[in-house]
Parts: sequence; structure tokens; C-alpha cells
Amino acid sequence: MGHDISGYNKAGEEIAYARFSMGNYNAIILYSLLDSNNYYAGVSGSGGSSTFSRLQIEKALNDYNQLFNNNNSLSEKDCLPWDQKQILNFILNCLATAQKEESVKVYFG
Repeated sequence: MGHDISGYNKAGEEIAYARFSMGNYNAIILYSLLDSNNYYAGVSGSGGSSTFSRLQIEKALNDYNQLFNNNNSLSEKDCLPWDQKQILNFILNCLATAQKEESVKVYFG
């Protein structure tokens, strides 16, 4: 059991992935940043998915930066703790797709 959260472009290709064990509290942070707590099912995601606009992903990135007081350059992100880096990379990959396609689909498994 665990949380496997994936982002997909409009072609259905996986463009982002984050994995958290069932007891890892950092999973809740990603659900919260995406305003998707309703997909959190305790030991894993609910199996549902949602489509996010570019603005929603930008908000998630802004909230991430506020939560972690992150004003670091992208080159400094390599020094972040593993899960914090994983969350940031997930959001950034989703944002890159949403900027090109105006939205991104996220699956919460």
C-alpha cells in the first residue's frame, strides 16, 4: 500500500510521478497543495483523478513556496530533503505541461 500520484498530459503520457509509503505524512502535503484531500484514502489514494488548470498548479507552487519558505533557485532544489524535492518536482512537471496545454490530469492511486 502507498500513494502513487501521477500527472498526465492530454495525450495520456505520464509527465509527473510521486510515490509515498502508506505511513508517510508528506503525501498529505501534496494532496493539500493540490486542494485534493478528498482523494486521500489513508493508506493510498482513492483511485480517482482530477484535471487541474494552469492557475491551480501555479497556486500549488505558490503555496509550496510559502509552506517551505522556498525562495531557492531551481539549481538549489537538489539540496532539499527527498520528499520535499519530490513534491516540488511533481508540481513543476505538472506546471510545465499545464503551461503548454492549459491543464494537466492527476491520478491519485
